[in-house]
Amino acid sequence: MQLLAAITLHGPQPGIHTDLGTTWMQEIVPVILSGGDLSPIQTIPNWDRMPWLEEKRALHLLDARPSPRGIVTHLPYQLMPSSFSQSKAKVIYVTRNPKDVLVSSFHFHGMATFLEDPGTFEEFVEKFLAGKLLFGKWFDHVKGWRSSELKERILYVTYEEMLEDLRGAVVKLSRFLGRPLSEEAVDRIVEKGGFESMKNNAMSNYSLVPGEVFNKDKSEFLRKGVSGDWRNHFSAANEERFNSVYREEMKDTNLKFSWDEN
Repeated sequence: MQLLAAITLHGPQPGIHTDLGTTWMQEIVPVILSGGDLSPIQTIPNWDRMPWLEEKRALHLLDARPSPRGIVTHLPYQLMPSSFSQSKAKVIYVTRNPKDVLVSSFHFHGMATFLEDPGTFEEFVEKFLAGKLLFGKWFDHVKGWRSSELKERILYVTYEEMLEDLRGAVVKLSRFLGRPLSEEAVDRIVEKGGFESMKNNAMSNYSLVPGEVFNKDKSEFLRKGVSGDWRNHFSAANEERFNSVYREEMKDTNLKFSWDEN
């Protein structure tokens, strides 16, 4: 059985933005699959331990590994390979407050030298809401995966619930993946899989990426690791505009998230 971890992430064209939700799964899932052995996150860069489905190099990395293998992707559900629906791959879909996704992406576009300048924050808000992103609108991406027919093959997790109860999330993930863990193994993952540990781990914090690619003087790749940082960036007008579009986009769904009340 092959494991496919589908992580939501959006970055305006041209380019791609790797959000902390993705990085967090690249940190936790390999250790769960190894039964609590921390060596994957101590010796293998995260982009190799769980390669991107969108990259050609993933084929070479995955061919050399036994099943189950972890993969990450930003692809919308409708663009997944046709063989995916017939496979036994399990999916972990991480959703995050879109306002925080927007802020994270804004900072990333400021540091990534291969991406166009993000412009003003107000301009960036409009790009995000209009779906001028490599993988389209956040709203369409979430609705597509949430309405999929994967049934028991997919587990939905929010970034916020991982922040609130990482231990509970690790246990839930391990059960879903069919990899029950000892209490000691869960303790190790919670201790070494948190934000501060990732931020200080050269295999996970993208410090191995050359400065001509990521300008760390403008922003760190892993910045704060919190929920609600959008409040430090959104003006009252930004918030009103965003909330209006959010309500319109989500009105015909029965999806409810913790941030809907904020």
